[in-house]
Amino acid sequence: MSDRRAWALLVHAALTQLLTFVLRPTTSYRALELGVPATWLGVLSGCFAVVPLVLAVPAGQIVDRVGERRVVIAGSLLMCGAGSTLLLLGHTAIGLVAGNVVLGTAHLGAVVGQQALVANSTRSGRTDAAFGYYTFAASAGQALGPVLIVLFGGNRAIPSTTPIFQGSTAIAVLLLVVSFAVRAGGPGHVAQTSQPVGVRALLRLPGLPRALLTSCVVLAAVDISLVYLPALGAERHIASGVIGSLLVLRAVASMISRLFLGRMTARVGRRRLLISSIFTAAVGLAACAAPVPTWLLAAAVAVAGFGLGVGQPLTMSWLAESAPPGTRGRAMSLRLTGNRAGQVLIPGAAGLAAAGLGAGGVLLITALGLACTGHLARKLSVDAPPNR
Repeated sequence: MSDRRAWALLVHAALTQLLTFVLRPTTSYRALELGVPATWLGVLSGCFAVVPLVLAVPAGQIVDRVGERRVVIAGSLLMCGAGSTLLLLGHTAIGLVAGNVVLGTAHLGAVVGQQALVANSTRSGRTDAAFGYYTFAASAGQALGPVLIVLFGGNRAIPSTTPIFQGSTAIAVLLLVVSFAVRAGGPGHVAQTSQPVGVRALLRLPGLPRALLTSCVVLAAVDISLVYLPALGAERHIASGVIGSLLVLRAVASMISRLFLGRMTARVGRRRLLISSIFTAAVGLAACAAPVPTWLLAAAVAVAGFGLGVGQPLTMSWLAESAPPGTRGRAMSLRLTGNRAGQVLIPGAAGLAAAGLGAGGVLLITALGLACTGHLARKLSVDAPPNR
């Protein structure tokens, strides 16, 4: 991939995540402002994934058929629609639900196109590093997104949400402009396999179900931290500016782990790194659930962020190397389908738990889920992709 094309992709990835990671917590704050019970925050989070859960696999098929660029542009257009929906209709619970649905669909289009572009443009043996850099850019956007909350929130527990929605809509327009600089991938995009490869054939790849489960639980843990850290701050009377800073810290920690992902993988191997990172994230989230002082909460968030930053790019690179050429859009969308299923089911279950346990209890349950996933990942063979 040329430097110019790579930079366009990385900037687009950063802006996509920036918008997602400012709009989703801001939506939580707006819901709290409207008096929506904390129990429903998990349901609101799940709305982000409902429509994409159905559209993920068809989106991958479209990427393989028409190319990554068109899908990326469509996702960018929908991102503008999401910002506008939340700005104009976000004063009602139904408007917040609609805005989250559009945001989730926009995020799907942008991300599946981006990931297929990385997979199709990267030489074999370089996928760990390539997806590490790609997810580093994504983490940069995740770190910058909550900065807007810090700027507008100040010392209030619930920030002024309308200016954040306004600024986000303007950034979505910039995202659309950048999307036109994204170019289609390399030969992998047009390459065809000797026989048609469908979703069922991809699911029969050795180890794929465990890899999908691992990716699903890790991403759900990121989602829950994004939604319930603001709720935790509201329960403990921590200023929104401090919570925004903690969200930035979590994303920066993920950036660090992803920047050095290629080196860490070469040193310890994919499987060992994946398992240790999951347990590290579990320890960090469990510490967040404890009634600790703010400085210790910050340390726990950093530990969790470092661990959560590893799982996604490792499963992406393994899947990119395992999928036959011409099917990588479908492979990435299959992974996103599993992720979206987790985003629908796990936060919803967490929301039910919040009724009796509060935000801290939700984070503790999430930590236990990560620990179980780390235990299951011990049998996951990701160091050497299957022959094809």
